[in-house]
Amino acid sequence: MNGPGGHGRPGRGMEEKHSLDDFQLEQMEQETEEMLRVRYLNDNNAKFERTGTGFLSLRVGEEFYPRVTVVRMFPFSDKNEFISIRTAEERSKEIGIIEKLSDVSKETVEMLEEQLTLRYFTPVIEKIIKIKDEYGFAYWNVVTDHGECNFTIRMGGNSVIHLSDTRILIMDIDENRFEIPDVNRLTVAERRKLDLFL
Repeated sequence: MNGPGGHGRPGRGMEEKHSLDDFQLEQMEQETEEMLRVRYLNDNNAKFERTGTGFLSLRVGEEFYPRVTVVRMFPFSDKNEFISIRTAEERSKEIGIIEKLSDVSKETVEMLEEQLTLRYFTPVIEKIIKIKDEYGFAYWNVVTDHGECNFTIRMGGNSVIHLSDTRILIMDIDENRFEIPDVNRLTVAERRKLDLFL
């Protein structure tokens, strides 16, 4: 007789739990397989079009995506290679990769570059007027190639990224990017303001 502490066949609840675990494992394996399968896009299998609202749609064979996002996989080292095309939702999935922009038509390149320019808009800091450090944040007042502007970054973390010995990328709290291509071109006084970040 099976009761509390008795022996015998596992109950129905255990069987259901095993079935659920097996299903979840199978689902994870399937998702992993899909993630590892790379689909390369080119003019033969992909058709991009402007949506009329500033975005791009994509047709790949029978699949249609009313809106896609365009992401550089290597934004600083290979700007024109390995362009990832993804679904537009928050937890986006990769639809495919354009290995080189030269693999697609001039018209498609123009559409993709429009999206990349919007995504990677990065004003260049030409002059540092002031940096104020307060309560774990740094408040910047700078002049960029698009005019004077103020922004705030979190101290520590990955707000300031050293792309080389002299090139710096700065990410503010709203995820806007700013670049200093060469800190050596700044004045001594400006470089002193950057001491906390160098």
